[in-house]
Amino acid sequence: MTQTPLPQVSLLAPAKNEQENLPALFAEISEAMQQQDRSWELVVVDDGSTDGSWQVISEHAARDPRIRGIRLRRNFGKAAALAAGVAEVRGELLVTLDADLQDDPAEIPRLLAELDAGADLVSGHKANRQDPLGKRLPSKVFNWFTGLITGLKLSDHNCGLKAARTEVYRRVPLYGELHRYIPALAHQLGYRVAELPVHHRPRLHGKSKYGLERYLRGALDLLTVVALTRYGRRPAHLFGGLGMLAGTIGTLILLYLTGVWLFTDDPIGTRPLLTLGILLEIFAVQMISVGLLAELVLHHRTGRDRDVDVLVADQTPATSPAA
Repeated sequence: MTQTPLPQVSLLAPAKNEQENLPALFAEISEAMQQQDRSWELVVVDDGSTDGSWQVISEHAARDPRIRGIRLRRNFGKAAALAAGVAEVRGELLVTLDADLQDDPAEIPRLLAELDAGADLVSGHKANRQDPLGKRLPSKVFNWFTGLITGLKLSDHNCGLKAARTEVYRRVPLYGELHRYIPALAHQLGYRVAELPVHHRPRLHGKSKYGLERYLRGALDLLTVVALTRYGRRPAHLFGGLGMLAGTIGTLILLYLTGVWLFTDDPIGTRPLLTLGILLEIFAVQMISVGLLAELVLHHRTGRDRDVDVLVADQTPATSPAA
């Protein structure tokens, strides 16, 4: 039995209620990949669509063996859809794009060229974004704040059009709203992240899946990103730092109250400040203890840190000098 060779490039498109956009998406991707001397596949993840999206995906998959569909039982969100797709793709290179046709598939060759030039992940930048002001303005604030917190300065952290080595997507966590922070998480792992201006188009069919609540959830997930990128390998610094801060404040409060008790006649037993000082000291002990326990768990997880890649140069045996 002849085994089908693995594709060199995998394209991954999450879709929810994109019945009208999918046929054009398939056609434009096929046209864009004709310029490439590489084999490819397209994996479309139906994230709980309630229209005829799955039927369109199934029909095209039956006609073109390069197209595969994955159907989730209900809507789990973009990060979960991406994670499901990443688990199924087979190419060494991975391109992700939204199925709403706002991401232009004609940009795919340029993104792949950036990978060929040495980048590990290339994030698109919607330089002339075709969205209403109500989406553009929060996005600018989000991108500025994300760059400030994570240290990775990109104009557009959340562009759906990205290209990367597949291993990058298999190493970054994908849940909640963490798909917004894929470049920052990849950067933290030591991968080379680049950005490329790409053509962005207005939505012609369907409704946008993004609203203000997505940005609010994304802001909460930014706390997760901070914990992963800054303290993922040193949790004692996070919990211990909070504990030391609380303990210092609590100690100052208790020293002040001790002075009041020693040098004045004012009672301190009924003061709320005393309760606050004691609670801060208890909190400090708890946080420092949690930090030490987290360090022990991290240390004993394996014999070595799995998250650190070690590049070993080829060692050529030295030639003994002639006697």
